[in-house]
Amino acid sequence: MNKILKNKKFGSIKEIHFTPELKKRLWAVLGDKKIKRAEEISKKIDGFQFTYLSAGRKISGLLALPKSRAGKKFPCIIYNRGGNKNFGTLRHGALFNNLGFLAVEGYVVIASQYSGNNLSEGKDEYGGRDINDIIALHEILKTIPFVDMKKIGMYGGSRGGMMTFLVMIKVKWIKAVCIKSGLYNLVRNVELRPEMKKVFKEAFDGSKKEMVRRSVEYWADKVPKNIPILMLHGSSDWRSSPIDALETSKKFIKYKVPHRLVLFEGADHFLTEFSEEENSLTISWFNKYLKNGESLPNPKPHGA
Repeated sequence: MNKILKNKKFGSIKEIHFTPELKKRLWAVLGDKKIKRAEEISKKIDGFQFTYLSAGRKISGLLALPKSRAGKKFPCIIYNRGGNKNFGTLRHGALFNNLGFLAVEGYVVIASQYSGNNLSEGKDEYGGRDINDIIALHEILKTIPFVDMKKIGMYGGSRGGMMTFLVMIKVKWIKAVCIKSGLYNLVRNVELRPEMKKVFKEAFDGSKKEMVRRSVEYWADKVPKNIPILMLHGSSDWRSSPIDALETSKKFIKYKVPHRLVLFEGADHFLTEFSEEENSLTISWFNKYLKNGESLPNPKPHGA
C-alpha cells in the first residue's frame, strides 16, 4: 500500500485486488464483454476500501487511483452512489467498473457509502445529515498529495444525483457535475412508485416538506450558475421519471443554469443499452470542464 495514504484522516484503509473470486462474482453481473474491460481497468488503477469520520461517525468508502502517479497531480471526482441502506452499496467490484472507468482516464475517484450503509455508523437519512458524509471527503482529499484541489467534480447516480444537488448548494469547490438517472422530484417519485413512501418514512419523516427540500426541481434557481451539469437519463426509466429530468431542465433554462440534457431513447434506469456512449459522454464532459477547465457557453439568447 502506498505510504502516502497512511494519514490521520483515514480510520483504516485496505487495498482491494482484482482476484479470481472477485472476477467470478463480477462476471455474473457484467457478462463477458464488460468483465474483460473491468480486468483491463484493474491493471491501470489501484483500489482501496477505507473508513473516515463524518460528524463523529465512522463511515466507509472506496477510492480508485491511477496506478502511474509519481510526481503528478490529478483532478478528482467524488462519486455519489444511488440506492438506500445496503441496496445500491458499492461492492469491491465497483472499483473496477463504476469508479474505475473514470480513474483510468486520469482521475482520482472517491466515494462514500453514506451513514447507515455498508458498515457505516449512523442512519441513512436519504439526503438529510448524510450529505455531510460527502462534504467530509473534501478534507480527506486535502491529505492526498497527488490530488489537484482546484479541480474537483462530482458524479451522482439516481439518489446520488439528489445528493449531488444538495451538496452543490452548500459548497463552493465543485467545478463540474454529471448526473446519471437522477432523482429530481421526490414528490412525483412517490406518486409513480408508492413503495417509496416506506423508504422515505424510514429515512426521514416522509413529509411533503422534506421531500420538496430534497427535490432540485422545486429550487432550481438556487443551483450555482458557474457549474456545468451533464444530465443523462433513459426515456424508459421507471425508477426515476424522465419527465422530472425534462421539467428540471426547463427550470435550468429559465434560471440560466449551464447544463446539457441527454435523453437516451428506450433506455432503462441504468442506461444499459447505451453504456459505452454514456461512459464516453461522461468522460468527455469531465475532460472538457474539469481536467481542461474550458469556459462555459453563453447562457443568454444570442446568434443570428
